[in-house]
This record gives sequence, structure tokens and C-alpha cells, in this order.
Amino acid sequence: MPEHPPLLRRRALLAGGLGALASPALAQAAPLRFAVGPFQPTPGDTRRAFEPFFAHLAAQLGRRYALSVTGDWAGIAVALGSDQVDCAWMGPWGYVLAQDRAGAEAVATVLWRGSPTYHAIILAQPDLPIARFPEDARGLSISFADAGSTSGWLVPHHWFLRQGIDPRTFFRYRDGASHAANVVAVANGQVDLATDYDRNLAAMMASGRVREGQVKVVWRSDPLPNDALAVRRGLPAELRTALAEAAIASTAEVLPPDYTGWVPATAETYAPIEAAGRALGRLRNA
Repeated sequence: MPEHPPLLRRRALLAGGLGALASPALAQAAPLRFAVGPFQPTPGDTRRAFEPFFAHLAAQLGRRYALSVTGDWAGIAVALGSDQVDCAWMGPWGYVLAQDRAGAEAVATVLWRGSPTYHAIILAQPDLPIARFPEDARGLSISFADAGSTSGWLVPHHWFLRQGIDPRTFFRYRDGASHAANVVAVANGQVDLATDYDRNLAAMMASGRVREGQVKVVWRSDPLPNDALAVRRGLPAELRTALAEAAIASTAEVLPPDYTGWVPATAETYAPIEAAGRALGRLRNA
């Protein structure tokens, strides 16, 4: 018996193929090249969580697609900036880097549990006597994420700069870890302190990868804009508009857990991230 058309359509989407309703002309167009950063503990986890959204975008535009999962936050900015990727779901700092270096444009900002913002955090082992931060944490070991991370590197570095503190000498410093590795390192007692963001900690607790009481939050940033859906410079205007409209019209059913939709991004959305990057001398046009 022939399969029901919706089932055929779903299988085509999950395989990265063309939606059942695409026209022959669109089927011959070059695949849309999507990319996503390392939001999950492993590349496979990230692909499973985020591919349904990209499959949905491609289906709405009647296009084939290819999805790349980058291994670090800086890598996705490089890929978008070098025209290897048409559209990427990326962290705020990665987007600002791609904007500064290659003219990338944010077309939408994701909502997490209905909010367009989140917070960078610093975690500590729960039994450490830290009544005042950072004063009581001098000399402790700390793990930052890689230099392409908004919450794991840029924002805490900027905050320490404003306090007149160089974290490389104030702490026993290291960087380059993933967010998941940072949380696990604190929970297992491998490091005293580590950077993270509240969305990631909530997800890891919900999945059982870390338990309540294994870590404590000793610092929290001001609200930060959530991840950007960004397109490369030179993408045809009609395609840019179609991607933005398809993303903003999408619902939680095609998004990873706890993500609830998208809102339009404006020129001001990522201004705080740009300001932090300029203060740290990390932008070429500073």
C-alpha cells in the first residue's frame, strides 16, 4: 500500500531532502547551506535537536538543504563570513564577529521560554566559601569557554575588565572548553569555577547530566540578546526575506526543547554584544 503523503513529506524533511510540495524548478536550485553552533554536548546531539528547524525552513522555501554542525563558536562565524554558509543559527558574539568581519546580517532573534534574552553565569563548586564574588574567589581555578562564546568568554571578560580585573592573573585561568564540559568539570570537582549560561544549565539539569546542588551560581550578567539567525552578505534579498519570514512564522514544534519561536532582529538588538567586543579590542573596526 502506498505511504500516506504526510509521512513521505516528513521522511523527506528529516533526510534533508526536498519537501513533497516543491516544484521541479525549485528542486534544481542549489541546496541552502545551513549551519549551527555547538549548542549540545556532542555534534550528533546538536544535529538531532536543530535539524528539524532547518528542514522546516527549507520546506517552506521549497529547497533542498545541507546542514553543518560546527565544533566551536568561532568556526561558525568563519564559515558564514567566508561564504561557505548561507544561513546560520549562531550565538550573539559569533554573529557580531561575522557581521564585523564579513557583513553578515541578523534577520531574527530566537525566543527561549518566550523571552528574547538570557544571562551569562559563573558556576562554582557548592562548598566553596564565596560570600563575595570575585573577591573571595581570587586564586581559584576557572574554566572559560572558547573565545567565540558570548556567555562563556566575551561577556565575563568584559565584566572583569570593568572591575579592573584581569582574569588570567586573578584566577588560575584556562579557556577553550565547551559549555557542557564546563558544567561537568565544576560538578565533578575538576575545576573550582566555570563560565556558562542559564539556558544551558537549565537544559543540563532537566536532562539529568547535572543535579541540583552539584553547582552554584556566583555571578549572573545583565540580560543578553538570544541567538541570531544570520545570513551571509550577498544573499539575494528575496531569499533573505523568505528565510526571515519562515523563521518568524515557525512554532515550537520544529524547535529544540524550550525554544518557542523567533522575533525580528533590529540594528540595536546586538549592540550590547558589539560594545563588549569593542571594549576588549576584538573587533576589526574598533
